[in-house]
Amino acid sequence: MSSRIRAAYDKRLADGRLTPDPSQIPVVEAFGRLERDLEKRGLFGARPAVKGIYLWGPPGRGKSILMDLFFACVPEQRKTRAHFHAFMARVHDLIRQWREGDAKARKAVFGQSKGDDPIRPVAELIASEARLLCFDELQVTDIADAMILGRLFEALFELKTVVAITSNRAPDQLYLNGINRQLFLPFIGMLETACEVVQVTGARDWRLDRLMGARVWYDAAGRADFEALWQELKGEQQECPTHLTVLGRDIVIDRTDGGLARATFAELCSRPLGPQDYLAIANRFHTVFVEDVPVLGPANHHEARRFVTLIDALYEAGTRLVVLAAAAPEALYTEGVGAFEFERTVSRLNEMASADWLARERTEPTAP
Repeated sequence: MSSRIRAAYDKRLADGRLTPDPSQIPVVEAFGRLERDLEKRGLFGARPAVKGIYLWGPPGRGKSILMDLFFACVPEQRKTRAHFHAFMARVHDLIRQWREGDAKARKAVFGQSKGDDPIRPVAELIASEARLLCFDELQVTDIADAMILGRLFEALFELKTVVAITSNRAPDQLYLNGINRQLFLPFIGMLETACEVVQVTGARDWRLDRLMGARVWYDAAGRADFEALWQELKGEQQECPTHLTVLGRDIVIDRTDGGLARATFAELCSRPLGPQDYLAIANRFHTVFVEDVPVLGPANHHEARRFVTLIDALYEAGTRLVVLAAAAPEALYTEGVGAFEFERTVSRLNEMASADWLARERTEPTAP
């Protein structure tokens, strides 16, 4: 039986916006099954429980693109699409509001006020907003998230919430080696029961192919190409801010989509950010676009030092880098405090633009 997502997928193949990949067909069919199941009605029009999808495989295989298509096509009106980190940030904020709020404040947000446990009210609020939750890039490295997830999703599934999830890891590899992982295992069991687990088996990394087919260092004349590459890698989803908690501080990257981040040089290097901040950014995103990198001089030595620290963090994490700059790496900082040491950064920037470096396998962060 045909589905909306299959029709949209075939149209994009015909238009040349997608390249044929046989490994994606089972994924399209699985999304088609979910699309049809969401339209079913039970006795007296009741909505039956529906098995969701857990889609996993290596980065760059088209998981997010196919999720884009599914989300755009599925006729379910009460649906939400979010990066998993953004979803969990909201969950933590709702838990805080419940714990800190008086009866009146709780009633205003949750429609109820009784009890000490915030999990059920939070789940009921989320379920009231959306029957279908679509998450990109599920990974669990935070013990606070790990301890919440089981109870939260147990309540969501009881409320017949349906999930569609993408991840780089199989369910049984989530929160691997994490603290108190045995307490997290019931969540894995729930996912495997509530979702059809679909592996993306393709060997081709489409994102890498696109990066290797383009420049990753642009001068001022290349702004249009820089913008086009961002739009192509980003896909059809709206950009949104990502909040990173580092040593109790809130670091915000305003323009993100899943594992992609985009920021100006001033946003990253003119603010008082340090090594831990840059490490958090490098571990959170697989590709970072940095624009408007100026030529630096003696008056900019603090910014130059931060730029060195940023590049070191991205390099060590294997994070891919796309830059729009006023000059080539060799001409960015030729005089000033630390200019001699900046030559190592120049070397790293040139290496990070090479095909061999782009093809390196990125090590996914693991639970602490």
